[in-house]
Amino acid sequence: MTVPGERQQSVHNVVIDAQPGHANISVDDAEVGNYVVGYTLEHDVANALPLLVMHVRHPAGTIFDGLARVAVAAPQEPGEAIAQFLSSIEPRALEMAALNRDDLQNERYDLTRAMLAQLADWALGRP
Repeated sequence: MTVPGERQQSVHNVVIDAQPGHANISVDDAEVGNYVVGYTLEHDVANALPLLVMHVRHPAGTIFDGLARVAVAAPQEPGEAIAQFLSSIEPRALEMAALNRDDLQNERYDLTRAMLAQLADWALGRP
C-alpha cells in the first residue's frame, strides 16, 4: 500500500523480543525499546516485507532503521480521528446502508440506532 506523500523506505534488520509490559526492540543492532511506548507490526502477503510502526516518547530525537518498512507515528487525539472518519462518510450511503440493515426495526429512534451501528461496522472495516 502506498500512502500519498510517503517516501521510499530502505530495508533494515528489526528484532523484537516482547513480554507483557515490556519490549526489547533493536533496529540494525541499535536498541530503541527505551523510546518506544507501543508498536504495530503489519504484514500482508502481497508485500514482501512487513510494516513496523513505532510510537515513541521523543520522535524528534529518534532515528529508526529495520528489516521492514518503518514509520514513526505521531499520536492522534481520538476526537480528531473520529471527526476525520465521520467527514469521509457520504450521508446518502449511510442512510441507505442503515435502511437496509437486517436489524432495523420500526421503533422510536431506531433509524438513528441503525446509523450508529452502521458507522461502528464501517469503523471496524465491516461492510
